[in-house]
Amino acid sequence: EMRTSCTVKKLLIEDDVIKALETTAGAFSADNIIVATGGLSYPETGCTGDGYAWAKACGHRVVKPEAALVPVKLKDAWTAEVSNFNLKNVRISLCVDGKKVDERFGEAFFTRAGIGGPIILDMSSSIRDELKKGDVKLLLDLKPAVATELFDKRLQRELAEQCNQEFGKSLGGLLPRDMIPVFLRLVGIDPKKKCHSVTKVERQRLLKLFKELELSVSSCAGFRKAIVTSGGVSLKDIDMRNMRSKLVKNLFFAGEMIDLDGPTGGFNLQECWSTGYLAGISAAET
Repeated sequence: EMRTSCTVKKLLIEDDVIKALETTAGAFSADNIIVATGGLSYPETGCTGDGYAWAKACGHRVVKPEAALVPVKLKDAWTAEVSNFNLKNVRISLCVDGKKVDERFGEAFFTRAGIGGPIILDMSSSIRDELKKGDVKLLLDLKPAVATELFDKRLQRELAEQCNQEFGKSLGGLLPRDMIPVFLRLVGIDPKKKCHSVTKVERQRLLKLFKELELSVSSCAGFRKAIVTSGGVSLKDIDMRNMRSKLVKNLFFAGEMIDLDGPTGGFNLQECWSTGYLAGISAAET
């Protein structure tokens, strides 16, 4: 039997067994109960986090739910000028107090508010945790396949080959067209300046932009932008062999209710499917 337009208010427990569900349409009983109410991400689907409150009321430990796999907001306003610009095969390092604490290689893209994409999503939990401690910066390496010294030689070669060209017109072989105006402004070199007049100091500034473009993080996006929710019912309170609660005999958990999340790439969907299957089979056989 399926019930719709019916909100569960609480679990009625007696002697460590759920005797019934109290709902807006009355009380319902069942041999076993599976709580698979999701996390707090995608609120448009109706997820409200009620399941966490029910779990707490039963005595379960609940790790604070947080938005995970989210884009990042930056203080750098110029990213809005290149929003939706894809960054392929780049390296991004997470830096705190000048020390690299995380590093990823892959794809990202700028947004109106900051930066997103697979490698940012996977770093977002680390970024969120470090933001609680202080300032966080990202270093973007646009040419990770080329060592800094070798790329400096390439810059020298590009400038020498275009020695009589205006600097502002010399970056076409190194940068996508949409990025050039931003780079010219950030590097602080007069675009009308002839390439042969670009100094070593100016070239070093340009090199740093390519290899260590500094981005200042202001915050991580919230649940409305989150792909998954981290946190949830502690794994210490669940028998992972069958997804049964260790505290309530006929209660099972599945999906984002559990303190279990992973990187992008389908891992979180697989976690939901696998725990849901295991909880369902276990509840049916009990």
